[in-house]
Amino acid sequence: MSEQEDGIPHGLEIAPEARERVLKGCFEQLDRWSAAMPPAEPLVIDFGLDQFDRYGLFEFWIANEMEAGYCGKYMYLQDGQECPLHMHKVKHETFFLVRGQLDVVLDGEFLTLYEGQTLAILPGKMHSFRAKGGPALMLELSMPCVPMDNYFESQKTMAWLHAGLGVTTPVAAASTN
Repeated sequence: MSEQEDGIPHGLEIAPEARERVLKGCFEQLDRWSAAMPPAEPLVIDFGLDQFDRYGLFEFWIANEMEAGYCGKYMYLQDGQECPLHMHKVKHETFFLVRGQLDVVLDGEFLTLYEGQTLAILPGKMHSFRAKGGPALMLELSMPCVPMDNYFESQKTMAWLHAGLGVTTPVAAASTN
């Protein structure tokens, strides 16, 4: 299935040799947790920052149903790994923390998400999250993922997103003002 068919941004992954190395550790942890994951190959991304152990995550897509109006995916983060500050203009998402602990920044407020807790993120709200004290596994339920509805604070990450999607007209990064 191509990106055009499912909306999943396949062109954004880290280099294949690095991907295989970090996937091994991810799968070992998921096995220790006895976590059943979707059959699709996970996306392994570093947000264009070339610091995967600090900024990165693994996405295990369940569905991205554009016409039906929903998306579901697991996100796995290694201890200390972070998804950088960003927002979505359209997408409403709800996080459910399956395993671990996450430090979250949501619209300038700091909070901690513990196993079994949920957190709704409204469109236009800047947010980031980081695994704390060990790896974390989160389920995201949301409106469909449209990659161009990601607005990162980092210009470098926005450039990575556009390059990976083949976008030639740049879109501005999110503003925290």
